[in-house]
Formats: sequence, structure tokens, C-alpha cells
Amino acid sequence: MGISRSTRIIARETETTPANVEPGFASGVVTMKTVLVSAVALIDIEGRVLLAQRPEGKSMAGLWEFPGGKIEPGETPEAALIRELEEELGINTWASCLAPLTFASHSYDDFHLLMPLFACRKWEGIPQSREDQALKWVRANELRTYPMPAADVPLIPILRDWL
Repeated sequence: MGISRSTRIIARETETTPANVEPGFASGVVTMKTVLVSAVALIDIEGRVLLAQRPEGKSMAGLWEFPGGKIEPGETPEAALIRELEEELGINTWASCLAPLTFASHSYDDFHLLMPLFACRKWEGIPQSREDQALKWVRANELRTYPMPAADVPLIPILRDWL
């Protein structure tokens, strides 16, 4: 049994245009750019999770999210997180400390997001905002009270169950 056509749409990175309608699909179905992002639930000694608030001037400003960022070409999700955590929060961690937990697959209006979520309990340094984002340590049972991007919301119960 091969990969279904709908799975192949998600796996390809293309621009969203009517010219990109896959042959054999119903009229009006278009492919869209897939954005690969890696995120982490940093968990402190008290079992709290670090959330970062998207700053003004960025898409989805004001929403809270798990720290992370885009995966660069040739980069693994773990390498992307290690780089992003140092850039955004000034902390260092290692691939061996990143436990894959779950992933998000969500279609926004103009792109499709694929985002593995890792859990991390070990790092060096104290997380500090380096990109004008607010940071907050949040108990697992309070995560739903923070407005988050649509892709992040389904990750909350999985993280809560894991904690």
C-alpha cells in the first residue's frame, strides 16, 4: 500500500496557486507551501512549561506558543531547536535531552504547518527573552487559559497527559 495522494500533498513544498491543483483531485483543491517548524516544551523542576508570547509586528502577535522556530534547509528538527533556543532564549541544550513527544499538522489560510513538539527537562542557562517576546512559566492545567495558535491547541492535552 503506497502513500495516499493527500499525504503527498502535505509532504511537498509548493506555492498556493490554482496551477498547482494535483491531477486526479476534485476541482478547486490546491496544494500549499508546507512550513516546517520545531518546538519544545521546556519543563522546569516544578513541572511548569515555558510559553513565549509572539511579539507585535509578527503574524499571530499576542498569542502564546511553545518556543522554537523554522527548520532551515539541511537541518534536523533537533538541531533547529538547539539553535533557536540559544538565539531566542540564551540557553543551551543537547539533542540527547530533546524527547520527541507529538506533532502538529495544521492548515492555515496560506500555508500548512508541520511541527514536531519535543519535551526538554535539561538545559544550561536561564531562559531570557532575546526577541522582545514575553515569557511565562505555566502549570500544565493552566495551559488552555492562554490564547495559542490553532496548531498548538491540540498539543496541550497530549502534553498534560505526558506530564
